[in-house]
Amino acid sequence: MHDRAAALPTAGWLRGPAFDLALIGGVAGLAVAAGTSVSLRPEWFAPILFLDLWLLGHPHVAATFTRLAFDAASLREHRLLMLGLPWLVVAVTFAVGRTLGLGALATTYLYWQWFHYTRQGYGIARIYGRKAGLPEAKHMRSTIALLYAVPLWGILHRSWQDPERFLTLPVACLPTPRLAVALAAGASAAALLVWILEQARAARAGRLHLPLVLYVVSHTAVFATGYVAIRHIDHGWLLLNVWHNAQYLLFVWHYNHKSLQGRPVPAGRLPAALDRARGRSLPAFGLLCVGLGSIVYGGVALVLGLDPVAAVPVAAVVVYQTINFHHYIVDGLIWKVRRPGVQKTLALAA
Repeated sequence: MHDRAAALPTAGWLRGPAFDLALIGGVAGLAVAAGTSVSLRPEWFAPILFLDLWLLGHPHVAATFTRLAFDAASLREHRLLMLGLPWLVVAVTFAVGRTLGLGALATTYLYWQWFHYTRQGYGIARIYGRKAGLPEAKHMRSTIALLYAVPLWGILHRSWQDPERFLTLPVACLPTPRLAVALAAGASAAALLVWILEQARAARAGRLHLPLVLYVVSHTAVFATGYVAIRHIDHGWLLLNVWHNAQYLLFVWHYNHKSLQGRPVPAGRLPAALDRARGRSLPAFGLLCVGLGSIVYGGVALVLGLDPVAAVPVAAVVVYQTINFHHYIVDGLIWKVRRPGVQKTLALAA
């Protein structure tokens, strides 16, 4: 039995077992620990949320700009996303907040961040699938079904709970009957069973793709725990937010590192330091993102006269949600696996 397990193929790592296990298991473990901690000790919510926002959340938004605007070529390619799109998002967000109230922004955020987090998980799973030699979606049908089924069950369950407030703001959940939640739960269970049976057959045939399997397990566990097992909407959101932020930071560093391979280090102390921070050194990348995030969000707090250590400054909802929504749109455009640049950098099958 042990010899057979040891012989299972494990090709398909993004970088190697150490990095990938941190990306998959380490990040999921950190997120579940944060979510369960605040569920057991609600008084810990504010300090853990503060750490999440300033060490993971704000840096995760800053990390996007290490792809968009850290060299002249990237800035030229993404100039509309950098210089045009933000003004449109500001206008729409302000109009919605002004006419429909902050609750409308909270509701939009609740459902958009759910979709954004789900799509990030799906995208990374597709990358693992291509690394494993499964470039076409039809070869991952059971996996894709599971990746979407559990998050759908989760958001329907949260909508059925119909909480009055979300992160201190009023929220209006979509009317959801209990039957819809039960059907989604049944569909998730069926998708999980089919997926397990398929992986068992793959294991017997000696073609189990371990990194992909581990990632799907972590994705499923995080969404089921954050949306269903944890009752309080804010506590469950914190779990998903930690997972999303930390996973994104590691993945963007990996992408940047791959994109810099083979390029000479630029001349000059400052350009070389920025090049190192962008993707050649993971600790330097983390410090860069924390620094940029602190400068931007701290600057917003300073300009608006807010306490920069406040976890969720309600008066700045429009500004912060503008940044969030812009980030969601940009991510939906630049990280598509079918983009030739993404495929080339990550060495994926076209």
